[in-house]
Amino acid sequence: MAIASHPITAKAHTNIALVKYWGKLDQQLIIPQNDSLSITLDEFYSETSVQFLPSLTNDEVTFDQQRLADQASLKIRRFLDGVRQLAGVSERAKVVTHNHVPTSAGLASSASGFAALAGAASRAAGLKLSRRELSRLARRGSGSATRSIYGGFVAWQQGHDDATSFAYPIDENPDWDIAIVALVLAKQQKKISSRQGMRLAVETSPFYPAWITTSKTDFATVKRSISDRNFDLLGHTSEQNAMRMHALTLSSDPSFTYFNADSLQAMDMVRDLRLQGLHCYFTMDAGPNVKIICRGVDAPRIATAFQKRFGPDNVLVTRPGAGITITE
Repeated sequence: MAIASHPITAKAHTNIALVKYWGKLDQQLIIPQNDSLSITLDEFYSETSVQFLPSLTNDEVTFDQQRLADQASLKIRRFLDGVRQLAGVSERAKVVTHNHVPTSAGLASSASGFAALAGAASRAAGLKLSRRELSRLARRGSGSATRSIYGGFVAWQQGHDDATSFAYPIDENPDWDIAIVALVLAKQQKKISSRQGMRLAVETSPFYPAWITTSKTDFATVKRSISDRNFDLLGHTSEQNAMRMHALTLSSDPSFTYFNADSLQAMDMVRDLRLQGLHCYFTMDAGPNVKIICRGVDAPRIATAFQKRFGPDNVLVTRPGAGITITE
């Protein structure tokens, strides 16, 4: 197919992992060390428009209304090279993206960003990829992006090569009463990237083999809890899995952490709310921001408690979100 004659826009939502991916078997292909499972979020998303133009001599990337310099856009341009190779085109691209996610603060902005880029760039280059093919393509930009192609509960199959490592839906439209209260506790870029943190954990943490073993068990447990709609089993297992992941950062050499003082206080508040009879559990990805998994009926009360401590602008209630949409 020929390249599109007009910009193609894709919208993809970010996700939070309930069973984490932490560590790569293959750095180049981004093949993970274990299967993972996530929930796509409605409120956090990226919108990206792509057009391949014969008149361009270099890729032009505009991110949140700012034109990126060559070094800042290197990862995006390399991803576009992969799309060009796949589509058999040579034209440079004009990329315009807007993130409705705090970038690099632990809310997986790269997941929604590269999922949206995969959808828009592939279609603009004349490709008509299936969602599984889009998932494989998005993975080459960011591992967690492979899951943002789908909505609701999503699993990422570890696989062993480019063809077998992809995400698949578990329940794209969960109709049970589940919500997520997201706390934005820091908006600045984190000091240690996920890529750096994973490498350190794999290479130096003595607990890493145990992490792989327990993650496999957690994956099976959370998958079963979704099928059975067992909210407390899902929440408890997700919370434990998150703490085990962060134990890897503390046991690496040199040790590091994504927690800050507010993260620790938020986790204690969740535990206190549980003692008060509320069904809520926390999880954290590679950043200080805490996400609280709760029943939708309890979300307003939980959000109010955290708004009083962290301010209304830093607390957002969201629900399971949709998969990628591409507009031609």
